[in-house]
Amino acid sequence: MLSDTKEIKILIVEDDRISFEYLKEILKEEGAKILLAKTGIEAVLICNEDPDIDLVFMDIKMPEMDGREATKRIKVFRPKLPIIAQTAYALDDERETILKDGFDDYLSKPIQRNEMQVILNKYLH
Repeated sequence: MLSDTKEIKILIVEDDRISFEYLKEILKEEGAKILLAKTGIEAVLICNEDPDIDLVFMDIKMPEMDGREATKRIKVFRPKLPIIAQTAYALDDERETILKDGFDDYLSKPIQRNEMQVILNKYLH
């Protein structure tokens, strides 16, 4: 369990249904409430409308608005909201770029349960 005092709310921004279901399954064990956005545009709107979101897992490559742009826009009005990039391209130079783009951290796809647990502990405890 992530928290005994408050329900943790996590937004997963992912256009691939299988990837979303996989993340949701891992996070369900943590007792978190899970929200879904399928585009960067949806992510910006949801983060703007729901101040109770505690953490965002953001896919980088999406239609309409990519994760980099969505993160930049969200950080304008929610600068302290942890946004974790999900990427299949996590080479060393890509990590630097991801962090410069405003993400707080990143997970390489396919996401491993233990790596996600490290992120959850780092940002939600």
